[in-house]
Parts: sequence; structure tokens; C-alpha cells
Amino acid sequence: MTAGRRADARTPSPAEAAARRMLDLLAADAPAQELAAQPARARADGADPGEAARIEEATEAALAVRRVLDQHRRREAELVALFDTAGDLAGLRDLDAVLRAIVRRARTLLGSDVAYLTLNDPAAHDTFMRVTDGSVSAAFQQLRLGMGEGLGGLVAQTARPYASTDYRTDRRYRHTGTIDDGVAEEGLRGILGVPLRLGEEIIGVLFAADRTPREFTPDAIALLGSLADHAAVAIDSARRLDETRTALTRLETANATARAHSEALHQASDAHDRLSKLVLRGAGTDEVAAEIAALLGGGVAVHDTDGSELARVGTEPVTPSPAGLDASHTEGRAVHADGVWTCAVLAGAEPLGSIVLTGRADLPEPDRRLFERAALVTAMLLLIRRSVAETEDRVRGELLDDLLAGPASSAHWDEGSLTLRARRLGVDLARPHAVAVLDCEPAARSRLATETARTARRLGGLAGTRHGNTVLLAPCEQPGTLARDLAADLARIIGTPVTVGAAGPGTGPEHHAALHTEALRCRTALHSLGRTGEGADVTDLGFIGVLLGDRAGIAPYVERVLGPVLAYDRERGTELVRTLHAYYDQGASLSRAKDALHVHVNTVVQRLDRVAQLLGPDWNTPASALELHLALRLHRLCHGTR
Repeated sequence: MTAGRRADARTPSPAEAAARRMLDLLAADAPAQELAAQPARARADGADPGEAARIEEATEAALAVRRVLDQHRRREAELVALFDTAGDLAGLRDLDAVLRAIVRRARTLLGSDVAYLTLNDPAAHDTFMRVTDGSVSAAFQQLRLGMGEGLGGLVAQTARPYASTDYRTDRRYRHTGTIDDGVAEEGLRGILGVPLRLGEEIIGVLFAADRTPREFTPDAIALLGSLADHAAVAIDSARRLDETRTALTRLETANATARAHSEALHQASDAHDRLSKLVLRGAGTDEVAAEIAALLGGGVAVHDTDGSELARVGTEPVTPSPAGLDASHTEGRAVHADGVWTCAVLAGAEPLGSIVLTGRADLPEPDRRLFERAALVTAMLLLIRRSVAETEDRVRGELLDDLLAGPASSAHWDEGSLTLRARRLGVDLARPHAVAVLDCEPAARSRLATETARTARRLGGLAGTRHGNTVLLAPCEQPGTLARDLAADLARIIGTPVTVGAAGPGTGPEHHAALHTEALRCRTALHSLGRTGEGADVTDLGFIGVLLGDRAGIAPYVERVLGPVLAYDRERGTELVRTLHAYYDQGASLSRAKDALHVHVNTVVQRLDRVAQLLGPDWNTPASALELHLALRLHRLCHGTR
């Protein structure tokens, strides 16, 4: 049996032994060179030609298997690298980091000298260099390629991969001086470019390039294309993430702005409520100004339409800036001009006054809106005050009208009732009062009446309109001064000349009608004399007022000029008036006057000395003598004496 077994176990042929060795080499992952050396070894071991041929065939098959295995291993390595690349790209959130990772991995996977990436610019219709890895040329790193220019421009235009073994000599592409200079400065020869594709959109080109000529295999082209596909998705994700971040930032900014706006509105609304409650509680401009100053942390001054100060808190006297007030009125907003903030106080388009804020060089938008709200509340306050004032003015005007009508107007005229009504309005008719009659051009008469009523309240008097004329009754002992002041002040306020005739003073309701008549005559005389826009009383006009007035003014004029002398004669039975007649009739001659009177000259001198005591030392100056002589003649004519 043992011999039989030995007979069956034969020695393998050289071909079989060689095949077994090649299988062992393949299993051991031996180099291809060792596989290729097997035929020579078999021939050296004495293999016959037939065996050697079979060994050659086995070697070719083994080498083919080895090539397939190498290809699978390489493909596996590429897939692993692509998987790792996808993972790396997915973990990146910054677009620049994504782009740098793409070109670095492309250079590594293809083993190229340089890798770079361009992105398309839809606005400029070209593609520009975005990121490079391994580049040393600044000019190359700043290249822009028009669509269809160079290899990269052609890839960007056609969305197809292109490769060049040696770009310098490759005439398939449209060369330009700029591109060729950049490529030459970088020293590139073999170049491969593949499109970065998002659906149907091409967003750029990914390149791998060597500084020596290189034939890019289909596997290399496919590998770079696969990397480009991953890169395009990563770029799109990074872009969307950037857009999301930008949108979130804008949303946060918008939310912050909305919160700030809401807070400002709440603050403004709260301040508006606080100010409104003050007004509704009956607070005056001083309290409202104090509250505005506290809210804004500055000084506040409130002014009327004529610039007169209504209230001031925490600041020196300040006037509204004309330029700022005009701009605020036009724009309806607070305006900074001449170092202060000014806000017009308006009721619709009607100006009611202004508010000035000092001590705040800068006024943020919330505080500015708060200041403008304060102006609205101030407008409400001034409107309420005006309504109250108009009601009071109407009552005052009715009282004035009854006073000026006089006792002759009605059998029911009651001095006591008028005095009581005046007292309720804060007017004391027991004090000396003057009456002034005012007028101006027709277009400004309504404004004149309003401002005169305001002046009456300030002076503690009454104002109204009678027979088309504005009339003022005010406590005063110097009507001429009152008339001149009224003419100047009111003309400045309403912007047109104001003529004022005044009369007085008089005490008691029964005198006011006569004073009104005299003041009206004085106003008429001013116009007749060409003195429109001035103010005066009858005393200021002298006998001219009598000449230009009416008959009713003669007796008051005579009384004013000669009153003390007439009273002295009535009380003592003297003849001072007769002596004055004789003195002036005889040309102011003492000797002729004593002959006309049939008295001694010393008597004439004594009588004239008494006149000087009664009328004042300047009674005989030319101007006074003229007035006195005229009054004497009017007295003689009125009484029929000689």
C-alpha cells in the first residue's frame, strides 16, 4: 500500500510549480516586478519550451490580476479620500475655510503641484481666481478669465471638463496675454479643469496643475470631478449658511431696533400721558416747562408767537432761533440751530408759539420724538388757555361796550352793577383809567384786536371792538405815554403800523364814554396830521386837536388849559380871566392892559403872578401863550362874553 501511495504522488511540473508560486506572490501582495521575473526563473530551472510558454501565460494572467487589484485598491483609496473630503467639508461653516479645504484636498488627491479654484461673477460675466494652494505668483492669484477665454474660461462657459498636457503649446484654447503671462509666471504646463456644478448652474471651476507636462488620465479627471461635485455642494451650503447668518444678524438688528423703537414709543407715550395729565389738571406753562426739562435733562423756555417768554426752567433767558423756528414750522420737527433745539408749537398749520431746549448738544431720536411730543402737549395747553382767554375777552368786551355806551345809552344803566362786574374781572374802576382807540390796515385788524386783548389782560384792563375800532381801557395816569407805547409795541408784534389816540385819565364809569369820544377824536386827528402809525393824547396835539376834532372837544380843551384860572375866579370872584384877555388883546403890554382894565399897573402884575402860580412858570412861553390865548378866545365865544 505504501509503495502504491508513493507511486501516485508525483512531482509537480515546472509550470505547475511556477503557477503555485505566482498565486502565493499574489496572496502576499508581492510587487509586479517579482511576478514578471517568474518565466526567467522557470527557464533557469530547466523548464522545456512548452512549460516555459505555459509559465509565460500564467505570468500574464497574474500580472493582469495584479493590475485589477491595484486599480481596485486605488479606487478604494480615492473613495475613502472622497468620503473623508465630504466629511471634512460638511464640518466646515466658513466659506473661505471650505474653499481652502477644497483646493488643498484636490492638490493632495491628484498629487499636483498647484490646485486652485475660480468662481463665476454673473455681474461681470467672467470667472475670477478665488483660492489657490501651492501658487507662488501674485499675478496668477489675481487672474480674471472672461467666459470662453483660456482653459478655465472654456470650462466655465461650457460646463465640461478640459485637460491640457502642456497649456503653453496647446492651441485648442483661446489664449490671452493676461492669462498666458499669469500661467507662465506660475510655471504651469499640464492643467486640468472641471466645473463646479449646482444643478444646471455653474458656479466656478476647480483646477489641478503641474509645472511639467502631464497626461491626465480619465481616472484623474473623474476623481477631480467627483471632488468638484462635493465641493459645489459644500460651497452652496456654506453660502446658504452665510446668508442665514446674515439674515439672522439683520433680524437681530431689526429686533433690537424694534425693541428700541418700542421702548422709545413707550417712553414717549408715558411722557405724553404725564404732560397731558398736568394740562388736564389745570397746570400752567411753568409746570409743563418744568416737567419737559426734567424729562429731557436740559433747560426749557416756552415762548408766545411774538417771542415773549411764557415760561422758563433751568436756563438763562433765551430766544428762539429764527432760522430754527422757520425750519421747524416747515418740517414739523425739532431743529438744532444756533446752539439750541427749537420746536414750533403748532395747531395744524397755525403757530401758537415755540419751545427752546438748551444744554443738549446731541438729541437722540427717542429724545427728539419726546421733545416733539412735548410741543404737541404745549399746543394743547396753549389752545386751552386761548379758549379760556377768548371767553374772558368776550366777557370783558361786553363790559367795556356797556361802559363806553355811557349813562345816556339806557335808562337802566347802573354804575354799581358795572363796578361789580369789573371787580369780578379784576378791574378796579375806582382807579384812574385812560381810554385808547387803535387802528391799522384792514388785513391786520383781527390780529390787532387779539394782541390788544392780551395787552389788556397784562395791564389789568379791558379791551374790545366798538363801531369797528379796537378800544382799550387800562389803569393809567399818562394817556400820552400809554398811546405811544401801544403804537410801538403792537406795530412790532403784528408787523404793520398802528395808530393810537388816547384820552384820560378818568375815574368812575360815568367818565369813560366821554374819554372814548375824546380818544377817537385824537386818533382821527393823528390821521389828518399825517401821523399814522403814531400814538398821542389830546394834550400832545394841543389846539390842533381841537381844530381837527369836533365841537364836543372845545369845553374839555378850555378846561384843560384854563381850568385852574377859571376855578380860582369862580371861587374868589376875581378877574384873572378878564386880566388875561386884556393882557393878550393889548399885545402883552402891561401899561396898555392897565388902561384897558382901569387899574394900576401893579394890580395887573399881581394878577399875572397869580396866573403863573396856577398855570406854572412857563405859562407865557410862546407855545403856552398860543394855547392860552386860543383857550381864552374859545371861552369868550362859548360864553358870549367880551
